[in-house]
Amino acid sequence: MRRSVNAGKKRVQLSLAAQPGSQVFVAGTFNDWDPLKKSLKDDGSGIFKTTMFVAPGRYEYKFVVDGQWCLDPECSEWAPNPHGSLNSVLIVE
Repeated sequence: MRRSVNAGKKRVQLSLAAQPGSQVFVAGTFNDWDPLKKSLKDDGSGIFKTTMFVAPGRYEYKFVVDGQWCLDPECSEWAPNPHGSLNSVLIVE
């Protein structure tokens, strides 16, 4: 019997408003902070979205918009990072 790659993981959607034509990615503890691994797609109105499947837990992340790292303005929890700035926090239950 084959197990699904997403077994036990939860579906999470992230979104960010950005200028049309921007390149938007999300990087965090869920993808080893790879700034080019997970892209967001423009829905046609300047809202960039992505869906991921992640195991329950606490994750830190940032968006990368045209090479610039930024917080999620819709996130209500942040954590300090070793670079002297903040990361957004995602709790998956």
